[in-house]
Amino acid sequence: MIATCGSARRSLARAFAAPDAGPVLLFVEGAAGLGKTHLLRELAELPGTPDVARLWWRCGADGGRPEPAEGEVWREPTLLLVDDVHRADEDELRRLRRVLAGMEPGSAAAVTYRPEELPVLGMPLGGSAMTYPFRLTVLGDRLAPWDEDRVRRAAAEVLGETCTAEAVSALRERTAGVPRAVVDLLAMLREQRPAFTGTAAEVAAAGVPTRLAELVLSRTYAVSPAHRPLVWAAAVLDGPAARDELIAVSGLGAVPGSDALLRALESAALAELGEGRYGFAVPLAADAVRDTVPGPVRQDLRRRAAGVLSRRQPVPWAAVGAHHRAAGEYRGWLRAVEKAAESAAASGRHQEAITLLERTLATPGIPPQARARLAPLLARNAVTGLRSDQTVEVLEQIVRDADLPPAVRGELRLDLGLMLSNQMGRFAEGWRVLEVAAAELREVRSVLAARAMAALVTPYWPGASLDVHRGWLIKAAAAADDSGDDAMRTAVLANHVGLAMSWADPEAWDLVERLPVQSTDPACARQAARGLCNAADSAVWLGFYRRVDGLLTEGRELATRSGAPYTEHSASGTRLLQEWWTGQWLGLAKRCEDFVADTADMPFLSSDAYVVRGLLAVAQGDWGEARAWLSQRGTFGTENLPVPLGATAAGAVIRLTLARQEVADAAEQARAAWTVVADKGVWPWAAELAPWAVEALARAGDTATAHSMVRDFAQGLGDADAPAARAALTWSRAVLAESEALAEGRPDGLPAAAETYRKAAAAYAELPRPYSQALTTECAARCELAADTEGGEAPAHLADPAGPKALAASASPADGNATTASAIAELESCAQHFTDLGAVWDATRARALLRTRQPAKKGRPPGRPSHSDQLSPREAEVAQLASSGLTNREIAATLHLSPRTVEQHIAGAMRKTGALSRRDLTHRL
Repeated sequence: MIATCGSARRSLARAFAAPDAGPVLLFVEGAAGLGKTHLLRELAELPGTPDVARLWWRCGADGGRPEPAEGEVWREPTLLLVDDVHRADEDELRRLRRVLAGMEPGSAAAVTYRPEELPVLGMPLGGSAMTYPFRLTVLGDRLAPWDEDRVRRAAAEVLGETCTAEAVSALRERTAGVPRAVVDLLAMLREQRPAFTGTAAEVAAAGVPTRLAELVLSRTYAVSPAHRPLVWAAAVLDGPAARDELIAVSGLGAVPGSDALLRALESAALAELGEGRYGFAVPLAADAVRDTVPGPVRQDLRRRAAGVLSRRQPVPWAAVGAHHRAAGEYRGWLRAVEKAAESAAASGRHQEAITLLERTLATPGIPPQARARLAPLLARNAVTGLRSDQTVEVLEQIVRDADLPPAVRGELRLDLGLMLSNQMGRFAEGWRVLEVAAAELREVRSVLAARAMAALVTPYWPGASLDVHRGWLIKAAAAADDSGDDAMRTAVLANHVGLAMSWADPEAWDLVERLPVQSTDPACARQAARGLCNAADSAVWLGFYRRVDGLLTEGRELATRSGAPYTEHSASGTRLLQEWWTGQWLGLAKRCEDFVADTADMPFLSSDAYVVRGLLAVAQGDWGEARAWLSQRGTFGTENLPVPLGATAAGAVIRLTLARQEVADAAEQARAAWTVVADKGVWPWAAELAPWAVEALARAGDTATAHSMVRDFAQGLGDADAPAARAALTWSRAVLAESEALAEGRPDGLPAAAETYRKAAAAYAELPRPYSQALTTECAARCELAADTEGGEAPAHLADPAGPKALAASASPADGNATTASAIAELESCAQHFTDLGAVWDATRARALLRTRQPAKKGRPPGRPSHSDQLSPREAEVAQLASSGLTNREIAATLHLSPRTVEQHIAGAMRKTGALSRRDLTHRL
């Protein structure tokens, strides 16, 4: 595993290149563990030198190697491999110098040594200068530590799947890339129980390899007892330190301390790590030395180290706190932890602050006053940053602390409620906690009371109605005004923007303009950024897609500048929704999956991405994946989704259920989803549910409820400026008209339904929403074709998953029927649009309907065309849908075929492609 030095090979190979080549002497220096002996073994296998004699000389171990007698030389080509020349005594060095000086042409020598252990620095062959013969070529090489890439490769060989980037970085840092230390530490991690999982904390806790510990301790105890405290000081400081810092921590005083540093460097116990900075060459070695320091001495060293580090700029408060705690100075520890957390939060390192505060607050016996200071700091970082379940657990424990002052407990309860709602998706719990917090804080802290009330203004959560949120808005605005706090006023305004935009309040856009986006107060700027992103999210649901870009761009830039990562991530989710509806599908699935991976610690935050990925899977015909994504892959309950997102997911699930001809189940799902939206009373959010819910109830025969849904939707919208919802209302009316015409056997009513579908399509084109436009256009064409069919009703097995049940029959349109020709042209256009978007299922369905109505092409020989070993067009369609995961029954419904015919096509496709299974068919295609 030790690296090979290619330049050493080339240097020595030169000596054996020609019979008259002069001898070569190569000095190789390298600190302990860099692989000098391993290098010599590789040089012993030098290729192209079968006739060269190899002689090993291990200094200090066996008294050297036999050498030629006085005046003699080695007559044959020889490669002399001299290991650890720093161990040689003066007699052995004298003999070695004589051998090297007498080397003849065709011979070479490689001499390795540790520079830090040479008796005379820079002179590997001793203090007496050697006279090198004129013909001897003398070269030097230096072994270097491994870089991170080389450490990664070594770790991958040993750790396999647990070789994470975090672990590699920790390995490189702890070992300084010294190969021997890396290899030994990896061996320890491999044998670790419980099994190593790839975290930096596990690397740090693994301990010190025995070989490294023995080396550093032997060097430490080679320093006299009077000077040894300086080495101990370096172990306690655990990093590069200035001379004065080491002396101050050691307690030796200026003159003895300076002398001790020189002795420590001479014995190689310490090394110079940079200009005027000293410490251990391998950071891991500090642990071994620190563990041998007597307890009382170590406490004194820790106390002095805390004082020394508190004078650095910037102050490393976390390290200062650790030294105070180890010294038994608990008040100093807690003060330093508070400062460390505040410093980390101020620079945007929220995760670092959270980890430190969680670890501190979990310590038994923390005084109530300290808990009252640290707990709110943890909560603020947790809400601003991106933590979830662990912080919720800590906060839930803290708010039960009876010793906390009421104001502090109320603040913590407020932050707990925000986390439960905004980051965990546990709306019902979050709502109850926020109501209690608002009551607790009303009498003691008006600013925080306003914040709790402002949170209750947010309408996205299931449960409370729009009127309840309006009531909390009045209370929050009054409390914010009473507080006199500009940031709090902006927070209430940001939530007012979200509430007003959600139900298309005519004043909503004026409220957006009032957000203080130019504020120099970071707290105000964070709230303004949130307000802009709230507006962008609502604009997406309303259908104002052209306005979304500007709002998101400004909101994200402001969130980045003011340090609001949660707002940045929520804006990314809004962008995915916009891209779905506006037809920007290229690479969208990958963007959704990447976003889910990036927010894995907080799956609720990525709920937009889950739903969009599920909608894509529906359109692509990958229904198994669609169900998984729409159900959030089990990360949290879909009943806890924000209302508009939950309604959208429910609409997609109802559509899938109808496609499977499970009409009764679809109707039940529609009733449940509709109740959630109706209870909320934000009717623009019904847009993605209404057409599918109305269809499910109409097909189930519950036309009364379907009519009631359309009526409530229309009344709820009133004259609101909500383009997406208005298009969806028109679509829903078209579905109802088509269903009634077919149920009553009135094919003459289908053209009117077709016209209503076209109005919906035109409205979607205006937004623009190309997928919805193509779906409604397809429905219009289907109605026209069904009206032209004799009797107006198709066989039951032709029921289409994209609309109510009666579809086209197999009769061809009459020549010259302009309406039918126009409908066919519309279907052809829809099929192309679906294909361009990547909606495989929809394109296949539209083409299948086209084939039932297009006349046979003239000139084709009678009988079925022969496709020999190639898939026929129909086999290719069936195989494509089968490889997406659809069942035979689902494929039959999509393509207007019988399940038996589908089965035959799949068998033919498997035979022609050589597929062994339906899954294998995917790869063959």
